[in-house]
Amino acid sequence: MTRSQALACLTLLCGSLVRADEPQKTGWPLTEAERAYVLKPEYERRPGADEKKHLPALWPSTPSAGFWGGTSWLDTHAKLVDYVKANQGPVDVLLVGDSLTQQWGTSWARHFGSYKTVNIGIGGDKTQNVLWRLDHGGVEGLQPRLIVLMIGNNNMFFTPETGVEAAAKGVKACVENLRAKFPKAEVIVAKILPAHAPGNAFYEDIKKTNAALDPLKLESDPKVHVLDLWSDFTSASGTLKPGLFTPDNIHLTPEGYAVYAERLKPLLEKALAGKGRGAKE
Repeated sequence: MTRSQALACLTLLCGSLVRADEPQKTGWPLTEAERAYVLKPEYERRPGADEKKHLPALWPSTPSAGFWGGTSWLDTHAKLVDYVKANQGPVDVLLVGDSLTQQWGTSWARHFGSYKTVNIGIGGDKTQNVLWRLDHGGVEGLQPRLIVLMIGNNNMFFTPETGVEAAAKGVKACVENLRAKFPKAEVIVAKILPAHAPGNAFYEDIKKTNAALDPLKLESDPKVHVLDLWSDFTSASGTLKPGLFTPDNIHLTPEGYAVYAERLKPLLEKALAGKGRGAKE
């Protein structure tokens, strides 16, 4: 193994790859060394960055704290850790993902208000950011019966470097991490929703990434269930169905969340036997 590989190298932990040079691989609160490390711009912490050698195929599967400038992303994660601490113990549903998960809000309460739910979505997150959060206090102490994961949209900004197969493997790494932490929980993996329009690189790479999930055989684990929503959100020509997306053609309207909820409902009812603890998120 070369020095570059050793520094970026990576050990297997909970189904994901961990940078050997990160001061604190797991746990919360952060040490001073880890806090200083994660407050560096994310591109400086990617595998291969040490020696200015790109290893982009590893990025989506290597835990990495997000970065919005300053401490804002880390502060957001810290607030979610406090939220999780306030909801320790059994919960019906754990929602994991990016802004599409974060923005469930009142739509979740409307459709699934009888289930005690913890939502740890963070806007802008990629698979690698979710992996880091899961290992640094993001779900500690929870006992979810069901987990709903949708992640990967923001990885599309980097597919020209990583490729779509690596993005799909990042989704798989998130599933494996969650299964390792919560072996009794059922996991629903929602494939990435379409965005923009046919012919747009972002749209096409989402479609290719979703297809790349199939050979990974996530459902070979009997507790993992893959939910493909593509046809629910696109017309026969492949264009986005009107009324389901906000003007950015990425995020969902309440009508869009209603369609998502309709597909989730039978899976939730089967996993939870239709019985929730009655607390809203």
